[in-house]
Amino acid sequence: MHPNTASAICHWDGSPRTAHSRRPLRVSAISPSRLLRTGRSGRCRQCGHRIDRYQRADQRPVALHPTELDASQIPAFYRWHLSGGIAYSHGDGSAWCRIPHRALCPGRTPTVQTGPYIESLRRQLAVRTRRLIEAGQFTPAPPTACEPPADSGRPTRPVVQLLLGRYLADAPLETIRCVAQTRQRHRCPQPVLDPSRSRGAWTLLPASPQRGQLSLPATLMAVYDLSRLPYAEQLRWRIQRCPAHAATLGAADLAPAGWQVFDPLLHTAHLHTRLPHTPSGHREEA
Repeated sequence: MHPNTASAICHWDGSPRTAHSRRPLRVSAISPSRLLRTGRSGRCRQCGHRIDRYQRADQRPVALHPTELDASQIPAFYRWHLSGGIAYSHGDGSAWCRIPHRALCPGRTPTVQTGPYIESLRRQLAVRTRRLIEAGQFTPAPPTACEPPADSGRPTRPVVQLLLGRYLADAPLETIRCVAQTRQRHRCPQPVLDPSRSRGAWTLLPASPQRGQLSLPATLMAVYDLSRLPYAEQLRWRIQRCPAHAATLGAADLAPAGWQVFDPLLHTAHLHTRLPHTPSGHREEA
């Protein structure tokens, strides 16, 4: 008798050995969001737990808890639902909903009463965070430094004027990074600011509120003005891409753009009344 050896196309128990080919992630042409699924997941820097990033209807990012929860146990102002890859801040009538991660994050202090159900979830996440720290698998991020005074140096979150609107950046101009996916399926490391192209200019403009809001005192604020650049260049800044990926239509986004629609009443801490200074000590005039 000869031993019955397993075939190369079967496992040791005779079950077929199937190899699943990897399919590249693609973005549908009709998708309202250009973000890939791989770009939506991440880890909270305060607690180390997984979060899912989505874009809201106003194109601002929001971090949601990855698990659906019982909507009857969640306050109405915490209920979110997804439709077409976009997050909406209300329920969709179903028995389940999503919840912002900030409501459950044990590294943050809740600002409103959340109820016993959410508090029990916060305690569970707090226990997991402590275990990750004790095992050496997670180190909480240090607390964010205080915002520098409005009249000192270069703003850490500048206000940019482009496409007939004003936006608040999430980082200094020189460090705003391209959000496109490279061929190696990583986020592009190139900055949006290109020294070889036309730049904007720092200028002092009135801090006028949006229509229908309360009026502000007549103050001037430092704004990085891109409105004089060509439309294509302003659009490149708005979608937050480097020149190479701005010309590539097929490249998807691995992160949401960091812009927020600027509101002078909500973003008062980011109002700078003087023009920034260059490293040599001279002001950057318009």
